Amino acid sequence: MNAVNLFAEAGLLKKIKRSGWWVAGIKDPESVAEHCFRCTVMAYYIAHLEKADVARVMIMALFNDVHESRINDLHKMGHFYIDFKEAEKMVFKDQVKDLDSSVKGELETLRKEYEAQRTKESLVARDADILECLLQAKEYYDHGYLKAAKFFKTAPDHLKTKTARRLWREIRQWDSSAWWEKVVKFER
Repeated sequence: MNAVNLFAEAGLLKKIKRSGWWVAGIKDPESVAEHCFRCTVMAYYIAHLEKADVARVMIMALFNDVHESRINDLHKMGHFYIDFKEAEKMVFKDQVKDLDSSVKGELETLRKEYEAQRTKESLVARDADILECLLQAKEYYDHGYLKAAKFFKTAPDHLKTKTARRLWREIRQWDSSAWWEKVVKFER
């Protein structure tokens, strides 16, 4: 049942909204689960191009925010007042403590690796997290939420990999409303 409980917790992430977007005036922002999904897709891609261990990177990206099922998402202003990093560690430890030992061990190892930010895999996973936020900000900006552009100022400075920096340059020039026009053929 311990695994089933973790699955239920992961399901809560579909209902928890990413709070940083409220600061930018977005009334109904993406959920944590939506962020995690696209972050993992991006992590897969970046890991391939950076020649990193794809599975390790994807697991780090996928489980990066699982603790938010218990303590919610907290925007950066909140982080200024609350030691959220310590709370994240406590929650994650509690979430995995009763899982099968091999699963628990792998998740704990990857979590520590991600937090340390010393391996190629951890850097790629973190870049995917940041880049997903930047992509989301660009989409919100393109849809009229001009305050989302504030994320463009400092977040790109934290990107470490060549691939993520290159993708950010592409995202900045990209029209988020036009990608589907090449897929759909309009008939008269």
